[in-house]
Amino acid sequence: MTISSSASNKQAQPATAALFVSDLHLQAAMPKTTEAFLNFLQTQATKARQLYLLGDIFEAWAGDDDIDDAYNRQVVNELKNISRRGIAVFWIAGNRDFLVGEQFAKTCGITLLSDPFVTTISDRLLVLTHGDAYCTDDAAYMQFRAQVRDAEWQRNFLALPLMQRKAIIENLRAGSRAAQRDKSYEIMDVNHEAITGLFEQTATATMIHGHTHRPARHDYQEDGKARVRYVLSDWDLDGTAPRGDWLALDMNGVIRRYDFNGIEIGS
Repeated sequence: MTISSSASNKQAQPATAALFVSDLHLQAAMPKTTEAFLNFLQTQATKARQLYLLGDIFEAWAGDDDIDDAYNRQVVNELKNISRRGIAVFWIAGNRDFLVGEQFAKTCGITLLSDPFVTTISDRLLVLTHGDAYCTDDAAYMQFRAQVRDAEWQRNFLALPLMQRKAIIENLRAGSRAAQRDKSYEIMDVNHEAITGLFEQTATATMIHGHTHRPARHDYQEDGKARVRYVLSDWDLDGTAPRGDWLALDMNGVIRRYDFNGIEIGS
């Protein structure tokens, strides 16, 4: 996929300190989305000092022993190329790819981060998270999340044959899709009190997350404190309404939002 020349003056410039992207849900069944992300790595990530992947980069990840799958290897190789060029790549697990482990990180040359993660970039203190841990109104999901994030559960699951793990994951995905049809818009969004608590616990004023697939900038003024929460879009260029975005933080601490074509679309 090529970047429109008309958008060249709005693309992230070499002074970009960090890029943030999430919820690509990469899978072989979505070739246009895959092509767009690989293009993003080759044309945008190479201009930044740091790249933050904030979860659900893969639609599913059954374990690091699936790293040599032909499709997975294509993505792995591109991430490796980025890290070899001196760009620091960081990964926060999503609810789809939380089984990404140290073997994957070592192969790609990336750093796995805890969720949430607090960092300072361009003198701006940020808290980064995938976002699903703060959808606390969805009690059923929170219970499921606690189960699959348990270290013993993961050890037992990863001990199963790879094909069995993939079959289980596919069944879980089907069940998740069915469950979401019966849940309200509000229950699947982050909880305001949970978000406020995260701001307070981390003493930050800027948050970036994905998960909800509801791209927006939310500005808060509470107890005399100004805060801003950026929500990233999911990516889908294979459907009838192509979408996808990423955030760029420049060396002056300014955050801008770009669509998948590299066209600036605000903050």
